[in-house]
Amino acid sequence: MTRPGFDNEKYVKLQSENIRRRISQFGGKLYLEFGGKLFDDFHASRVLPGFKPDTKVQMLLEMKDEAEIIIAISANDIERSKRRGDLGITYDEDTLRLIDAFRGIGLFVGSVVITQYNAQPAAEQFQKRLEALGVRVYRHYIIPDYPANLPLIVSDNGFGKNDYIETDRSLIVVTAPGPGSGKMATCLSQLYHEHERGISAGYAKFETFPIWNLPLKHPVNLAYEAATADLDDVNMIDPFHLEAYGETTVNYNRDVEIFPVLNAILERIWGKSAYQSPTDMGVNMVGYCIVDDDACRDASRQEIIRRYYACACSVRQGLSDPDELRKIELIMNTAGITTDERPVVAAALNRAAETGAPAMALELPDGRVVTGKTSSLLGPASACLLNALKELGGIDDAQLLIAPNIIEPIQHLKLAHLGNHNPRLHTDETLEALSICAVTDPLAECAMDQLGKLRGCEAHSTVILSRVDENLFQKLGVNVTNEPRYQVKRLFHGPK
Repeated sequence: MTRPGFDNEKYVKLQSENIRRRISQFGGKLYLEFGGKLFDDFHASRVLPGFKPDTKVQMLLEMKDEAEIIIAISANDIERSKRRGDLGITYDEDTLRLIDAFRGIGLFVGSVVITQYNAQPAAEQFQKRLEALGVRVYRHYIIPDYPANLPLIVSDNGFGKNDYIETDRSLIVVTAPGPGSGKMATCLSQLYHEHERGISAGYAKFETFPIWNLPLKHPVNLAYEAATADLDDVNMIDPFHLEAYGETTVNYNRDVEIFPVLNAILERIWGKSAYQSPTDMGVNMVGYCIVDDDACRDASRQEIIRRYYACACSVRQGLSDPDELRKIELIMNTAGITTDERPVVAAALNRAAETGAPAMALELPDGRVVTGKTSSLLGPASACLLNALKELGGIDDAQLLIAPNIIEPIQHLKLAHLGNHNPRLHTDETLEALSICAVTDPLAECAMDQLGKLRGCEAHSTVILSRVDENLFQKLGVNVTNEPRYQVKRLFHGPK
């Protein structure tokens, strides 16, 4: 199991203190553009062992009496029914999910702002829906030639046309369902309106990655590049920070490229900008909380390999551009990373070669590797899962946890009544059968009790897993990679 490399408690303390300092710097009110995921930041928890997926939320809870949240959503994204790739839900539905999630943990959601509004019918309907649910909604409009036409942008006909979002607290967190939602423009528009009203307010940016005070080619920062290969993000030395302070820091290309324009807008609003570089704008303290650099390097190298396999499979499915894969391959070459560093890959491939059929391997917390093969009753993912539970529970490998007379009726149901062609049990069906057996069989019950020990384990399949199996392992917290090939040659690979 990966050893801890990150001090989570120290981070929560340092991060909240740093944000409070930035609030004070601007006279008591700060608009904080929040990049990345507030909830479920599993990428950060994988590359920084010890970082908890909900750490950023916990940090905000330290400041919950000072903070309120604005959720920005683009009217164009509403109109196009844009979806989150990880959750499969539209941005407007995710906005509702985020409101519920924030409220559920005690954070105050002040309002939703619909950005890039141009009377899109779906956006108008969504506004009515939110208002019917008691949520305050504001509109921000398209500004011609944004962000180049500075005189127009910082004027009554630019930001001045936007609704002024009424806020009550000192820390205004601006977040969104996904990228391109207009978070930065929302913050800048609010600064303009606050200035017009004689209210002192500042702006800062919260981005976890890249980590500004780690080397450019540190595996943690390279893992971020691999994760954003589809966005064309590139880590780079911040030239503005280097010129202003003689200090080498890391940022990414979009922030560096937009900085001169952003700074010019801030100068027009404030009279003089408080920042000399995009790094200055950040408040991220993650780099100060790494306590075992080698552990984070090792974890990040594994993450890059996982990203490589994920992208290779996506290219095989026709969902990603091959250029994305080439970019990750270049990252691997830069860091000297090969797939041989992932033990489950060789174990799965060897098992497949022995049996002449798809196989899977899973690495247990103590480093032992178990495998699963294809049989008439179980797919390799199901077999590997059961074998892992046996090992963890100290159950003899020859012991049947699910009797054939339990499996056969399930197969009959699938083939005769549900229209499936594959009789083998998927992982969810396997666990359902195991749970039934656990009612009367102590060994099956023992196996079920081991499921929690799989979280954080690594696995590899020699074929692309079904969506059902992929989702099941994700719920169990197992990091699964797949060879970019299908078990059978056909165009449709959905459930059947």
